[in-house]
Amino acid sequence: MKNYTIKILILTIFINCRFGFSQPEIPVEKWKGKTVLLVGAHPDDDYMSHGTLALLNENENDIFILTLTTGNVGTKDLKISKSDLSKIRKEEQLNAMKILGLNEENYINLGYDDGRLEFANKEEIIAKIVYYIRKIRPDILMSFDPGYNYQVWHKSDHRAAAYLSADAVRAAEWHLMYDGQIIFDDLKAHAIPEFLFYGGNPDDKNTNVNIEIYFEKKILSGSKYISQWSSGWDNYLGSNYKNYPDGEKERVFKWLRKKTKFIDGIPVEQFRYYKGIPDRMGHGKRRN
Repeated sequence: MKNYTIKILILTIFINCRFGFSQPEIPVEKWKGKTVLLVGAHPDDDYMSHGTLALLNENENDIFILTLTTGNVGTKDLKISKSDLSKIRKEEQLNAMKILGLNEENYINLGYDDGRLEFANKEEIIAKIVYYIRKIRPDILMSFDPGYNYQVWHKSDHRAAAYLSADAVRAAEWHLMYDGQIIFDDLKAHAIPEFLFYGGNPDDKNTNVNIEIYFEKKILSGSKYISQWSSGWDNYLGSNYKNYPDGEKERVFKWLRKKTKFIDGIPVEQFRYYKGIPDRMGHGKRRN
């Protein structure tokens, strides 16, 4: 028994050293009374965390969604204009949030063009994210994983959103950066203590959140993104599945269930949890 205990201890030390994994002192499922800010690039990016958001909301945490673009390019339907698609995707995101019990007043969209974040004014975007970090003062930031050594590949907007969020977090804690917000907007510097990174490399995940109770709610909220995950991608016929071919809703629900991660038969959402100063969030041994 003693040898077994020693082996487990050695294995734990090896895992922590090699992977740099840290775990929340309190499991995510038991978080209460926290303020959570999720930053995404597009109006459907938060779906990767919908089960967790539903759980956190029910546990009386205050959740804010900050989306950087309007999603005004994500379609193959030649009949839809950019302005119309912006409205469609905003409506879809708000409808999904309602399913999760999230407050529309906690929704923020910075209004940048889809697919162009890397070419937008980064200083301007970072300043805006810093503003909302200082205004909301989150205990938890959820964002795309910038990766160890900041080298995780994402499609361009996701990659840009990861790096912009990381840079904004670092800037927000220094009172002499964007000091106009402090002088004229009566805000204060704010350091975010904990992070849940979604996306990124599967092997970098170190935290599983059990969403079994909220699984059906996640699927239902995801089904609201009709313009993205149904035949509406090629031929948008409105926000009601009744306007689409027979069986369309069932196909979307089946696809959403299939893309969910299961461990031992239980649906989970996976994150890289990090706690500490922003300068260290990307440090770790790079693995192929």
